[in-house]
Amino acid sequence: MTEKKQFVPFVSPETDMKEFTLRALLIGLVMSVVLGAANAYLGLKAGMTIAAVYPAAVVGMALLKIVKGTILEENLARTVGAIGESVAAGAIFTLPAFFIAGLWDPFFTAGNYFTSTLIVIGGGFLGIMFVALLRRVMVEDVELPFPESVAAAEIHKAGRTGAGGSKWLFQAMIVGALVKILAEFKLFATAWEHFIIWGKQTIAGSNFTGQGGMFLGSPGVSPAYIGVGYIIGPTLGALAFSGGIIAWGLLTPIILYFIGPSMELSEAATSAEWLGAAKDVWASIVRPIAIGGMLVGAGFTLFKMRKSLVEGISRSVSDVKKAATGGSADANRIEKDLSFKFVVLGIIGVAILTWGITFFIFQTALWVAIVVALVMTILAFFFAAVSGYLVGLIGSSNNPVSGLTLTALLITALVLVVLGIDGGDAGVAAVLGVAAIVCVSAAVAGEMLQDLKSGHILGGTPWKMEIGNIIGVVASGAVMFFILTILNDGDVARGAVEGYKGGFGSQELPAPQASLMAILARGIVGGEMAWPLIIVGIFMGFGFILMGVKSPMLVSVGMYLPLTTTFAIFVGGIIKGITETMTKRRNFNEGQKARTENVGILLASGLIAGEALMGLVVAMFAVGGIFMFNVFSFFQNPAFFIGFIVIILVALYLIITPLRNAGRPDDPVPPSVGH
Repeated sequence: MTEKKQFVPFVSPETDMKEFTLRALLIGLVMSVVLGAANAYLGLKAGMTIAAVYPAAVVGMALLKIVKGTILEENLARTVGAIGESVAAGAIFTLPAFFIAGLWDPFFTAGNYFTSTLIVIGGGFLGIMFVALLRRVMVEDVELPFPESVAAAEIHKAGRTGAGGSKWLFQAMIVGALVKILAEFKLFATAWEHFIIWGKQTIAGSNFTGQGGMFLGSPGVSPAYIGVGYIIGPTLGALAFSGGIIAWGLLTPIILYFIGPSMELSEAATSAEWLGAAKDVWASIVRPIAIGGMLVGAGFTLFKMRKSLVEGISRSVSDVKKAATGGSADANRIEKDLSFKFVVLGIIGVAILTWGITFFIFQTALWVAIVVALVMTILAFFFAAVSGYLVGLIGSSNNPVSGLTLTALLITALVLVVLGIDGGDAGVAAVLGVAAIVCVSAAVAGEMLQDLKSGHILGGTPWKMEIGNIIGVVASGAVMFFILTILNDGDVARGAVEGYKGGFGSQELPAPQASLMAILARGIVGGEMAWPLIIVGIFMGFGFILMGVKSPMLVSVGMYLPLTTTFAIFVGGIIKGITETMTKRRNFNEGQKARTENVGILLASGLIAGEALMGLVVAMFAVGGIFMFNVFSFFQNPAFFIGFIVIILVALYLIITPLRNAGRPDDPVPPSVGH
């Protein structure tokens, strides 16, 4: 009780300030869909998403300032706007797995839309219900620092004094979109690729004959990938690129060297034909090895957090009891959540929904559907609680949602196998369905709790924020399948024109987490696992751990992604490193460093959003069979030289602009979004 009395929110609980208004809700809903679409694009192509809380806060402030909105309206708009990113994360980690596993081919059908929308909205709704149960206990826990929540709240406070950064975000979005469309109009090649052929030879002192070569490539001309590298920094960017080097500098060349002589390639095979063979080796052999590494990486991530995980799980049970009895009818505004009765009925409703999807749509046996619904409810509760707890410790940007989802998938798959379910499509679909609901629930729960903590600091009303997020989940969940369809079908259409097999899991749309989920579900339940390759990858993952690699998961994801992608991410990390070095050389104080960091993060976020949204537009034209970039093209065979210049210009933009806007040494210290 003492802690509660000491806490003073930014806005008094007795205020009648506008909060849940139509304009705030509409701004939040638009941001939810836009940021969700941008993260879907990024996650499917690069295997990672960016936290939407800062862009949502900045954009919401800018738009509401025009109409003289209140800080509580800004808080609501940010809350609703940021939820789209977590819905997208949950969706892209799992829904494409139905396509990759061969269950939804073609991807776009009315039935698939209905099923996926129920899964996404059901999972998001469930996450919000669990957070409503746990909010009071976790938000007021003095041991949880909620670093990103505090930063977001400080951004809103700073906005009241006139500070803001929306111009950097919108400016960078234009730059990202412009680079993307110029690439589509073939002003420049987006990458340089070359294959060096090695002649056939017999290794001295052995009977082994080898023939193959090595692939060389440039960083991709992609503002989005460079932006990702800038945000994650030089160390993590280097780890992602190291995975690309292992895949293309070690595993693919050595495997191709020994199987090359047995492949159907003539003595006069061209460099392009050998490159095609190398890509086949990478896709069919190296990627499953990377999946084994990802499996260990996810497990290791959870193991490192084992104390927090155990504490989060043990606390979650007692928290429910406290939550059920902690609210009183006369509680002040900032203490009111959704009613306990509504929350319990909502949880039961999602459990029944899961049973209905499993039984009626996936057509499993009745008892299997009941088991699946029970397993889903239990796992979703624990992982929502754990997700919220981890966000309180390290922020949503570092929340291992894919690792939690992978654990849920493995548990569900093993439970069904132990119970004797056959390896047909129904069992695989049930496993993926549970994983999808748990994934969306955990992602939404983490993001929601982060926003509720920001709202707690600012003086927002919890139940209004929870209602806003339910609407946000419904809105973004209703359109997410269309976004995925546009990206998938657009890549299929482009692959037909450019000579590769497009769609989820392709070279242009890797969807690494969803591919992992599909292979594991099909492998465990259906008995189709390429176990030798997975096991090799598992041992490789343990090797990374023994070597003290900071993020074995990121290295394995780097192996799974195209080399041009990881190279571009690495370039972004180098750019961030150069910027940090320049701030040190100029002897910037803490305030100047924070301003430099904030401008850089907003620019990088804008580059990602700009390219992603333009990528969606291009994909929409491709789905319609309109390849305008083939008609209105600058060059028939564009050179990479101009693309290299574009990379240099983007790098200078990300270095010079933040440094020029560091401000004066005596300016007040702003909240840093880089944490």
